[in-house]
Amino acid sequence: MVRASSRIESRNWEARLDLVLQKQLANQQMQAIDSALDHLFHTDLDAYDALLDSIEAISGSCTLEHDGKAHDALLLAVPVLAWTRFTIPSGPISAAAMQALTAQLYGHILASNTRAAIAPTLFSIDQLPRSYGDTYQLTRRMAEAALSGKSLQMPAALPDTAPFLADTRYVLLAVTAEAGQPLLRWQEDEAGPNRVAATQAALTQWQLQAGPSLQAMLPGCGIELMLPGAYYVTCREADKAIRPISLRAAAHYLTHALAVEPAQLSVVIAAIGEESGDYRVDEFRLAYSVGDSQEVVYGVVWPLYDEETAEEFISSLSPIRPAANAPLTPLQQIIAVLRETGITRIQQAGSVMPGEYCDDCGSPLFCNVEDEMVHAEMPEDAQQNTGHLH
Repeated sequence: MVRASSRIESRNWEARLDLVLQKQLANQQMQAIDSALDHLFHTDLDAYDALLDSIEAISGSCTLEHDGKAHDALLLAVPVLAWTRFTIPSGPISAAAMQALTAQLYGHILASNTRAAIAPTLFSIDQLPRSYGDTYQLTRRMAEAALSGKSLQMPAALPDTAPFLADTRYVLLAVTAEAGQPLLRWQEDEAGPNRVAATQAALTQWQLQAGPSLQAMLPGCGIELMLPGAYYVTCREADKAIRPISLRAAAHYLTHALAVEPAQLSVVIAAIGEESGDYRVDEFRLAYSVGDSQEVVYGVVWPLYDEETAEEFISSLSPIRPAANAPLTPLQQIIAVLRETGITRIQQAGSVMPGEYCDDCGSPLFCNVEDEMVHAEMPEDAQQNTGHLH
């Protein structure tokens, strides 16, 4: 499919691949899919990307027959970025809140002549489908509920969620329309040819109108609403967007818990990657200390996604922006957010470090000023808090 010399050939291979994936996902043959992904990741990244796109497309969308007509269905994620010093709620959504959310989704996000089924649950990331096969089953179950008009039942017991100070909550829904018809507001002809303007207008209205309803579900939290969209893409965008919020939440929490000013905090940034010599970085880990202490009091993980997983090791902390109008790299984003919060004592570990974890509790280890990977431990006399950080 990747090497096809024409769109016709590419679509032929794509259709054949889709048939194979339909069978494997329907039968929960995840080992075969995972093995194929792992093989291609190490041998052919273009083919890996193409296979991953196909898996996400098949598991997060479908075409169903209803009343003698084919209908397209798409699984959507509605992300809410939240931060607090307390606990970020998750779980069942009340009937009144569901009614308000449904009206706002139809009013600002979904295209005309669509039908939707909304899961009556505010999900944390730990409660989302665990595999492509699970997503495949959920998409079809929700699509059938949307077309039939029947209420959607969710499992009574969901996995526990880790209590972070900054985290994302999700509402999930399946939207359906007759095959070939628009599913989202900005796909309609009335939206005009400028997709950027149309989506920005939809986001603005969504934030204004749905914000109070979602805020009521998350008492004691600050929130930011993102544009709802296709499940996998939108979840990845939310994962990226929560990262700077996690750093701001960390600074806010530490200055209050330790009764210090931001300028008294110091941060060591360690690039974490494979010990293969190619310096490919998978994430950054930020170790917070007070002053020049070697004791790490808190740690935050900044994961990298998509194109960010390329070579991303920068030996110098300056300049923040290497060239006019050039986008900030992840490391430069981290430094910019730290300085924005008032933290100026920043240094970087001398090399790419292995991703080590605590043998007892499984928590990630963080690099101190001596380039040693250690456990983050708050002082015993620090003000207690119910949350943890990414």
